[in-house]
Amino acid sequence: MSKTLRMLLAVAVVAGSVSINACGASRQGPRGSDPPTTLQVDNQRFLDMNIYLITSGGARIRLGTANGNSTTNMRIPATYVFGGSEMRFLADPIGSQSTPISHSITVFPGDNVRLIIPPG
Repeated sequence: MSKTLRMLLAVAVVAGSVSINACGASRQGPRGSDPPTTLQVDNQRFLDMNIYLITSGGARIRLGTANGNSTTNMRIPATYVFGGSEMRFLADPIGSQSTPISHSITVFPGDNVRLIIPPG
């Protein structure tokens, strides 16, 4: 499954994309048997970014830091992934005022979400 989102900047709009690759695991199993849900951040900008998960309830959960010009893998805590959970991701550049945020996306346990932050 693949989805495309746009990352919005406070000052300007920059195209970004998020894709989901289901890893073929059952989504019906008990909570303890769900495979980990991961986020891969391809940060193509120079600045490091603090990455946050924005839940459907509006909670902001820090997932980690994505270094500039690199790819970083992060785990999405299982407490926020149940059934089909609506999520957004916020990338807060360290040393800048802009904070791009993705559109809402549905994430299932075991999904691998890819977030691309384009240069700009």
